[in-house]
Amino acid sequence: MAEIQIKNVAKSFGAYQALNDINLTIADQEFMVLLGASGCGKSTLLRIIAGLETATSGEVWIGGRRIDHLSPKDRGIAMVFQNYAVFPHLTVFENIGFGLRMQKLPNDEVTRRVERVAGLMHIEMLLKRYSGELSGGQRQRVAVARALAMEPDVILMDEPLSNLDALLRMEMRAELKGVLAESKTTAIYVTHDQVEAMSMADRISVMHEGNIVQAASPIEVYRNPAAEFVASFIGNPPMNFLPANPQGGGKWSVAGQTWDGPATEKPLLQFAIRPEDMMQTEEGLTAIAKVVEPLGAHILVTCDVAGSQFRVILDSEMSVRPGQKLTLSPQPGRARWFDPETTLAVA
Repeated sequence: MAEIQIKNVAKSFGAYQALNDINLTIADQEFMVLLGASGCGKSTLLRIIAGLETATSGEVWIGGRRIDHLSPKDRGIAMVFQNYAVFPHLTVFENIGFGLRMQKLPNDEVTRRVERVAGLMHIEMLLKRYSGELSGGQRQRVAVARALAMEPDVILMDEPLSNLDALLRMEMRAELKGVLAESKTTAIYVTHDQVEAMSMADRISVMHEGNIVQAASPIEVYRNPAAEFVASFIGNPPMNFLPANPQGGGKWSVAGQTWDGPATEKPLLQFAIRPEDMMQTEEGLTAIAKVVEPLGAHILVTCDVAGSQFRVILDSEMSVRPGQKLTLSPQPGRARWFDPETTLAVA
């Protein structure tokens, strides 16, 4: 069992507070993604779990054992970095087996493990090559295989696919997710790429300014963001926001239209909707198309709604021109509402 418990972990660098009282439990064999923009604290948290940084306060537990006082080699973890860290003077076989040799495992056990993980990563035909003869994608597979060969309780990955081109990243995402599921290893994956997070994670922890804003499944984070930051960070393009004024009885006025909303006494809310969740109707928001971007199966239309920028995704078969007036309404059940004071979601 390799459940990870992060308890009240904080980290400061002088006057700069990188992490603020982080609490997070990662289940055994779960694939957790730490997602956020640069400087949000995700890599710092990963390095604290790995033992490469020391927390200012708090505890880290793996499999019911407190490990934050242990050296990295005693924590039962393996790590994959962004820059591959593959030894150029060693063959692929020797690279994968390097950590096993350091543990002085018998030759037959080293061979068994290397061949097993090479098969998982589909690089068994490369075992006799040197890293200089490999592509970037092949080197990254070697780095992942080397980590898996250690049979760690936990594998930590810090933006391991960011140096690959777009097509190779897509292939590696699917491959890596399948390999980790097969190896039954608990994984923590750091990225700023929401596509990686959405496509790979069992759960996503969205981080902002040293805090975990929301930790939930990808679909929950996408459909029910807990805060305005999550709604504006997740999605490409992100959610649209418009001010909403109370009309009484759970009714709210949004850009001249009255819609059902939360039954709250708040004097003002933010109405939020994803671009793909708007539809053209006979009555609704008046939107003036400003920019039309054909994107294959759909078109992205940037509009002006009551002086605010508002994006909508429509079917590519629809003919929309700049300057054209559109009438838009949200699909039933898709609107979200946020408190502008706290920036948190309102049920």
